[in-house]
Amino acid sequence: MGNMIKTTLLLASLTGLLVIVGRIIGGPSGMVIAFLFAIVMNFGSYWYSDKIVLKMYKAQEVSSAEAPQLYGIVQKLAMRADLPMPKVYIVNTSMPNAFATGRDPQHAAVAATSGILDLLSPEELEGVLAHELGHVKNRDTLISAVAATIAGVITMLATMARWAAIFGGIGGRDDDGNSIIGFIALAIVAPLAATIIQLAISRSREFAADAEGARISQKPWALASALEKLEHGSSQYRPGRGDVQASQHTAHMFIVNPLKGSSLMNLFRTHPATEERIRRLRTM
Repeated sequence: MGNMIKTTLLLASLTGLLVIVGRIIGGPSGMVIAFLFAIVMNFGSYWYSDKIVLKMYKAQEVSSAEAPQLYGIVQKLAMRADLPMPKVYIVNTSMPNAFATGRDPQHAAVAATSGILDLLSPEELEGVLAHELGHVKNRDTLISAVAATIAGVITMLATMARWAAIFGGIGGRDDDGNSIIGFIALAIVAPLAATIIQLAISRSREFAADAEGARISQKPWALASALEKLEHGSSQYRPGRGDVQASQHTAHMFIVNPLKGSSLMNLFRTHPATEERIRRLRTM
């Protein structure tokens, strides 16, 4: 419950930032336009984000005959969590990772990489897949898509403001240098603030999915062990020929950050520190 309240407050802050940026750039009408634009973008994310992500990673849907162990684990956990059976996918890459997507539990998909299937024991894989079904049950894929969309709109508006300020397109000739500097500052600060809030939402949902996954699998130690292996495996991963590469825009979806070295400070991490996640799981 605490994580959900935190997420709600962060989403409200992100939406408020969007409205403020729209108002500063275009006045009351700009605020309304920005808000309507966010609604349209969120609608698109709601309906199509799962298809886009699966296509981006060239995920192949598998049946129980094609991947009996993976499919069987997902089927067992979905029944235990009282969820509809999601579609099951495999991503052909040696990067050890997994993710879930879909706008709601009725349209969910769970994807595992070939690398994670080779790395983990059946119990550890069960812990990881339970974590992903925790995301599905908590509707985290939708929350993350909405947060990413709003942050993207803020960044786009701020970029427009920066170029308009540079070329004198805001406020006409009566604007002074301070006004232009203010808009340029807005163009820098607003996307930064939006990114920080978006990543805070992502970290909050990972903790919640760990807890939910531990309840579904009833094996928190298995998820903790899997996270240890995945953290090490991800840091040692070197792309092979034909490997699908992770994108910065979707890194938050994976169970561990697939882009090591891209987050230099805790403030900009897409995931909580793995050590802290393991510590919490082992206290359960």
